[in-house]
Amino acid sequence: MKALLQRVRWAHVAVEGKRVGAIEQGLLALVCAEPQDTPEVAEKLLLKMLKLRIFSDEAGKMNRSVQDLDGNGKAGGLLLVSQFTLAADCSSGNRPSFTAAAPAAQGEALFNHLLQRARALHAPVEAGIFGADMQIELLNDGPVTIWLQM
Repeated sequence: MKALLQRVRWAHVAVEGKRVGAIEQGLLALVCAEPQDTPEVAEKLLLKMLKLRIFSDEAGKMNRSVQDLDGNGKAGGLLLVSQFTLAADCSSGNRPSFTAAAPAAQGEALFNHLLQRARALHAPVEAGIFGADMQIELLNDGPVTIWLQM
C-alpha cells in the first residue's frame, strides 16, 4: 500500500458539492492499494501513519505524532482518501498506466478495512468516498508531505 501524507492545518473532501469529511489540524492521507496488499499491510501502514512524528513540539522539532498533537494527549484529525492514481506508471508514453493499482473490489475492501481500523484506534477520523469524483481542499502546514510505502 502507498500513502501520500500531508500535514494540514485543515482539510475537507466533497463529493458533488457536498462535504463528506473534514478535519482540523492533522493528517490528510491519500491512499492507494496494490494487488499484493493484504489487510495486514493496511494495518502496518495505518500504525506508521499514526506514530509518525511529523508535528512540532514546543522547540519546533518534529517530535509529535498525530496521536499526541499538543503534547497533552490531544489527537489531531486523520482524513483518509482513496486515490488509485498513486499507482501511476509514467515511464512509457504520455498517458499514465494504472495497472499497478489493485482491482476496484480489492482496493475498496482494503480501504474500508483501513478506515475501520483507523476509527477503532484513533479519533477523529474522516474519509472520502471510495471511487467517487472528489474535490479536496486543504491548507498544507509546513509544507510537510511524506511518501509511505509498505
